[in-house]
Amino acid sequence: MSLTYSQWVAELANLCVIDASDTNFVANLPSTIDDAEQRIYRDLDLLNAVVRDTGTLTTGTRTFTLPSNLGRFVVTNGFNVITPAGTTNPDSGTRNQLVPCSRDVLDMLWPSATGAAVPALYAMITDQEIIVGPAPGSAYTIECIGTIRPTPLSASNTTTYLSLYLPDLFLSASMVFMSAYMRNFGAQADDPKMAVSWESHYQTELASANVEEARKKYSSSQWGSLSPTPIASPPR
Repeated sequence: MSLTYSQWVAELANLCVIDASDTNFVANLPSTIDDAEQRIYRDLDLLNAVVRDTGTLTTGTRTFTLPSNLGRFVVTNGFNVITPAGTTNPDSGTRNQLVPCSRDVLDMLWPSATGAAVPALYAMITDQEIIVGPAPGSAYTIECIGTIRPTPLSASNTTTYLSLYLPDLFLSASMVFMSAYMRNFGAQADDPKMAVSWESHYQTELASANVEEARKKYSSSQWGSLSPTPIASPPR
């Protein structure tokens, strides 16, 4: 099963037993999408949300602001400085991987831009800014790898990775939020178990999705934790 935006709206309205054209229901849909998507993206470290974006270091300046050509970085996984200088396509140059360290280390090793060269280390200053050391001797291209928030589902963006490949999880997360919208979230509500039931369903689906995502990264128990079968000694 996969869901388009219109199918998701129809299914959500059906589960909530409400008219899909209800004004308040329609007005709440963007908040429902945002809550469901943000939760899933935080709970699952999806490979689909990982991108490689590029920017340009400024000669003699160690500060670099992350690019946002493909979206705003939420988490960074690594950086590569591309040589020689002037190479705009990372695949046509040589990657020089930056090693993470603290700001204190960079301040101690390279207190000034003197001796600028190909950077070797980096430190996070904010969630969108790093400093490198030594300061770049040329305007090198830098490749940034990390996680972004993909474009959310909407009437104009009718499908997303979540709606196509994790529709069950996305729908369950949506229903947890919609339970609050319908005020079925407490002991005084008409159906106090609704939110609890959908939350339990979401957690069950999340666990299975996590297993599959780990397999994509070759990091599940099926990849490497099995001990080899010992070879029996030959009879004497």
